[in-house]
Amino acid sequence: MRPKGLSALIAALAGAWALAFAAPAAAGGPFADWSAVVVAGDWHAHSGGPSEAFDNARRDVAAALETAGFARANIRQFSVRPERYKDARPLKSDPRAIYETLVDLAGRNPGGCLVYFSSHGAPQGVVVDDRVMAPGILDAMLDDACGTRPTIVVVSACFSGVFVAPLAAPNRMILTAARPDRTSFGCGEDNKYPFFDDCFLQGMRTAGAFPPLADFVRRCISERETKEGMKPPSEPQAWIGEELRPILPLYRFGS
Repeated sequence: MRPKGLSALIAALAGAWALAFAAPAAAGGPFADWSAVVVAGDWHAHSGGPSEAFDNARRDVAAALETAGFARANIRQFSVRPERYKDARPLKSDPRAIYETLVDLAGRNPGGCLVYFSSHGAPQGVVVDDRVMAPGILDAMLDDACGTRPTIVVVSACFSGVFVAPLAAPNRMILTAARPDRTSFGCGEDNKYPFFDDCFLQGMRTAGAFPPLADFVRRCISERETKEGMKPPSEPQAWIGEELRPILPLYRFGS
C-alpha cells in the first residue's frame, strides 16, 4: 500500500502532466502555438540548370505542417525567388530575415519551434541563396529565438549531418537528409522534390508524430536509393534530446 502522501503527490503530478498537454489541445492541438519557418534555399539543380524541387518542397511541407496542426498564421515560407510564387507570398531567403521572423513568431507564440531547410549543402553548412549557413549560426539563432522550448530542426541537403552535433541540445530534435560526409539525392531539373523531402511528406501523412516520422524517412530513403541504384547511401541522421524524447510522441499530428 502506498503512503497517503505519496499517493497525493503522484495524483498531483499526473494532473499537472495532463494539464500541460490538455491546454494546447483545447486551443486547437499540440502544435497550435508553435512557430515554423520553411526555407527553400536555392533554385538550381545539381546540373546548374533551373529546378522547382526546393520550392515545391517548401510549399508542400508548409501545407503538411498546417494539416498536422500548425496554425497557418504561425508558418512562414522563404524562397530565393519569392516573386515567382505570389499565391504563397514567401519571404526572401536570407539568414537575417529567417532569424528575425523566427524571433517575431516565437515572441507571439509560447509553444515550440520548427525550422525546415530544403536546399543544396556543403560540408560547411546549408546553402541559403548566395551564402552557406553554418551550423553554429543556426544554433545561435535557435538559442536566441526559441531558448529551451521544444525545437525541431530538419535539414534536407547534402552533407546535412554536419548540423547534428553542433545543434544537439536536450530540448531539440534534429533530422537531416544525409551523414556529414555523404550527399543526398533528387536535386535534378526534373525532380518534383529531393528524395528526402518526398519521403518526409509521405511520412507526414502516415507516421502520426515526429519520432516515427524519422524512422519512416530513413526506411523510405534506403528503399528508394536501393531501387534507383544511388551510391553511396545518404544515411539520413536523427537525434532527439533527452528532455524532448519522452514528450515528443505525445505531440500527435492532426490531434
